[in-house]
Amino acid sequence: MGWALDLDGVVWLGDEPIPGAAAAVARLRTAGEQVVFVTNNSSVPVGEVEAKLGRHGIEAAGAVISSAMAAATLLEPGERAVVCAGPGVVEALVARGVEVVERGPADVVVVGFTRALTYDLLARAALAVRGGARLVATNDDATYPTPEGEVPGGGAILAAVTTATGARPAIAGKPYPAMAELVRARVGPAGVMVGDRPDTDGRFARALGYRFSLVLSGVTGADHLPVDPEPDDVARDLAALVAAHLDGAMAP
Repeated sequence: MGWALDLDGVVWLGDEPIPGAAAAVARLRTAGEQVVFVTNNSSVPVGEVEAKLGRHGIEAAGAVISSAMAAATLLEPGERAVVCAGPGVVEALVARGVEVVERGPADVVVVGFTRALTYDLLARAALAVRGGARLVATNDDATYPTPEGEVPGGGAILAAVTTATGARPAIAGKPYPAMAELVRARVGPAGVMVGDRPDTDGRFARALGYRFSLVLSGVTGADHLPVDPEPDDVARDLAALVAAHLDGAMAP
């Protein structure tokens, strides 16, 4: 069975590793389980995500699936796109054969999480949408977990563009179909989705038809239970979850 692991709140919080996560991934792989990392954070190129996992002791070459990759599947080669997002989106669009432009006219505006957000960038995105470009978002997560607490996520940036334009976006990342197609193609028809957000990871697990394993090391804490959708498993963190599965404490 394949395991799809969220990153923020499951493997790390910001730059801080969650204790036991690397050992848990190693234990899954030793047991013969396939592991992929599925993230709605589209801000950095996939190679940087792989390198960060490597610094945490987790080999991840070819194992990262990002919402930027999912968003790119919603565009066609040769289209012109204004990007209100980070370099991870630019990388995915260029690989798709999309022409990235600074301002409209454009076919598409792609919005995602970026720490380089400015009013000018928002204005260029809004003007391109008002000029006829369709709106694509990597995700609609309202917040992003850090060691200091939750900060505005890609969904907060998307809300600014939709408020300014009235446009309805096509959303690519978890829990939406574009990301589900990428994960199902890699992992197969059955698996475990591990995440810290029921509204994103739980709904994604249900969309995939996978088991939903909720960890309490990120956005969701024990005081938030019960949640919807109801998880199949709840564990303190990834290490506790994997130990329970492999030691037989949780039903398959």
